[in-house]
Amino acid sequence: MIRALGRLGIGGCAALVLGGCFMRPSAPTAGDGRGYVPTLLGVKVMVLPVQSSIGIVNDPEAELVFALSTRGTGVTWIMPATLRTQLARNPSLNVPLENLPVGAFLQAQVNRVGDPLYGYLRRMAAISDAQLALIPVQVRQRATTEGRPGAVEVVVAILSVVDGRVAWFGVVQGNAGDGSNPASLAPAADALARTLLPTGA
Repeated sequence: MIRALGRLGIGGCAALVLGGCFMRPSAPTAGDGRGYVPTLLGVKVMVLPVQSSIGIVNDPEAELVFALSTRGTGVTWIMPATLRTQLARNPSLNVPLENLPVGAFLQAQVNRVGDPLYGYLRRMAAISDAQLALIPVQVRQRATTEGRPGAVEVVVAILSVVDGRVAWFGVVQGNAGDGSNPASLAPAADALARTLLPTGA
């Protein structure tokens, strides 16, 4: 399953980013990371819906929500279901939760986002009272290549909703496995939770 990501390319990058957008020599892969994971304990964090899934059979959102909820009990997570409810009550905000313009994260090193993404996040933060936004940009199956085993990868960005700065961007992976196997999703979701909260909470 592949869901639309919004416009890609240099033009899309320019529209998305303020204060820095550097084209990547190659697409981000597992182990890539930039910036630092901010302290999440005691912070309200919006968890946006998974924006794109490739080669994944089951619902990656459910696994991510479970992994974050069980490991990060000291974090005030505002999960996708809550955001959808809030948006349904405030339709005039006109935020495309399921199709945010995040494609530039897969093509460029993004330091700070501008409109329209920044405006969407600010409007949602106004009704959720969140300080940070966690965006699962993509959950995908990595094919086996040159002896490197396939695995489920999660591409994630954490942004400040105050100024649009990207605190952390990274790609984490689960155990070797196939995205068509539902059991492969849980280790990838858990790997993300452990990356964000290495000591638990």
